[in-house]
Amino acid sequence: MMEMTAQKLRLMGGTVELVDIGEQELPDGQTLALPKVVTARFGTDSSKYTVCVYGHVDVQPAKREDGWATDPYNLTDINGNLYGRGASDNKAPVLAWIHAVEAYQALNMELPVNVKFVIEGMEETGSNGLDAMILAQRDTFFSDVDYIIISDCGWLSRRPALTYGTRGNCYFFAEVEGPKQDLHSGVYGGTVIEPMTDLIGILDTLISPSGKILIPGIREAVAPLSDEEWKMYQDIQFDMDNYKNKIGVNQLMYSNKVDLLAHMWRYPTVSVHGIEGAFSDPGTKTVIPAKVTAKFSIRQVPNMDPAMVKKQVTDYLHSVFAKRKSPNKLKVTMVIGAKPWLADTQHPLYEAGKAAVKRVFDMDPDLIREGGTIPIARTFQDVTGKSIIMMPIGGFDDGLHSQNEKMSRYNYIEGTKLFIAYLNEVSQIKKTSV
Repeated sequence: MMEMTAQKLRLMGGTVELVDIGEQELPDGQTLALPKVVTARFGTDSSKYTVCVYGHVDVQPAKREDGWATDPYNLTDINGNLYGRGASDNKAPVLAWIHAVEAYQALNMELPVNVKFVIEGMEETGSNGLDAMILAQRDTFFSDVDYIIISDCGWLSRRPALTYGTRGNCYFFAEVEGPKQDLHSGVYGGTVIEPMTDLIGILDTLISPSGKILIPGIREAVAPLSDEEWKMYQDIQFDMDNYKNKIGVNQLMYSNKVDLLAHMWRYPTVSVHGIEGAFSDPGTKTVIPAKVTAKFSIRQVPNMDPAMVKKQVTDYLHSVFAKRKSPNKLKVTMVIGAKPWLADTQHPLYEAGKAAVKRVFDMDPDLIREGGTIPIARTFQDVTGKSIIMMPIGGFDDGLHSQNEKMSRYNYIEGTKLFIAYLNEVSQIKKTSV
């Protein structure tokens, strides 16, 4: 896939390189070469701005038997929707950017800005090796980049959007270990203090039924919602009934739009994802697990530091566990500590985005955040010091990571036009605004 992408860019006349980013060691000790990162350049005019477009061409696993209506790896057009794994996340946006450059070439028009590409093949598993590559090329490939554009996100509704923030992610393992082996509950039940009971007990202290995080210090670090933000959220096009129908629930945590969007985007949340070591197959099994590991995450927001969150969570769970006076052993590990990202919506980069949306769609964009985590945005910001914009073209109902992922023809074609228009708008930013 990486060579195919590189070859496409070469055929367009780009200066292309496949960058080796090393190896990945698997849990069994095996090492595999990481997919190379594709970098490309179109234009070297020092009098123009240089923008760098980031994207990825790897995808989540998918099988027809998982519930897909079509072959997930054979792009299928049904009623104006293009179905296939990666259709929205993130192959279509990458291709739309490539087609935007090709459009200028096809019309024999000079690109209004120099365009660079960074396209990776490991985003879905954590962008292994990419941070080091960006750091290594900070003073070479990225030295003349003025702005960075990421299109790895989606709209909130049918209205086009510009994304200006993402939450971070602190992902934890909480392991409770007891007897030396699994036990029969009929023989040993009632005689041992069970690891699963301990684990469920401490998990229940993370968050209240109303969604309040109970870990001391977490909520206190969050800046209060400003009047400006409240007004911005109030103006966003968002239908709560459609949202409920989309995810298949009849009640949400909050009953009004502003509270819901605020807790989706700019407040931290705790989510429990699973328990390793517990019996979860169909049927029955009367086992007492000897060791169980809970997996949970805290989506963090600006003003929260992963190192501090790690300490707060670890100290809190150990204090809660100590009160149980259990002989079992607790081990808390933070395995991911991705930081949040936030941009200034008044920056000329966003003003150019608003103008491009208005030009193509004849409406103003929603200014939104992402509740999820896109670590590369913060990496680009911290390492290169460049201004970043997220410019999505995916629909709110594209089904990223789900069965029957799609992108509509409308979003793809109009999204390509948006990218074409945006390059022109960026070229008109005053040089004093960089």
